[in-house]
Amino acid sequence: MEKEAKKEAFRKYLESSGVLDALTKVLVALYEQNDKPSSAVEFVQQKLGGPTVSEYEKLQGEMLDLQIKYNELLAAHQETCRQFEEIKNSSTTTSSKETIDEEAPKDGL
Repeated sequence: MEKEAKKEAFRKYLESSGVLDALTKVLVALYEQNDKPSSAVEFVQQKLGGPTVSEYEKLQGEMLDLQIKYNELLAAHQETCRQFEEIKNSSTTTSSKETIDEEAPKDGL
């Protein structure tokens, strides 16, 4: 009995959210096609607003290219930050030495 109640609640959820109507419309459109597409799944995905397989593969390729570029830029940024820290540290060390030299008494005075 509990299982039937869960099924009914889920059916009502799908109906109230518009999923059943959307799927019905897509399946009716597929049924009414004179020349059935080679891939019914791709047809359904396209009608529901998802990318086709070829579009998905293209987007995957673009994402991979962008991930590679991101990794390269991140590595360059990290290297630049490392160099900046080195310069900053060497500048601080040089500045400290100059301050010490200026404050130290000279032998001739």
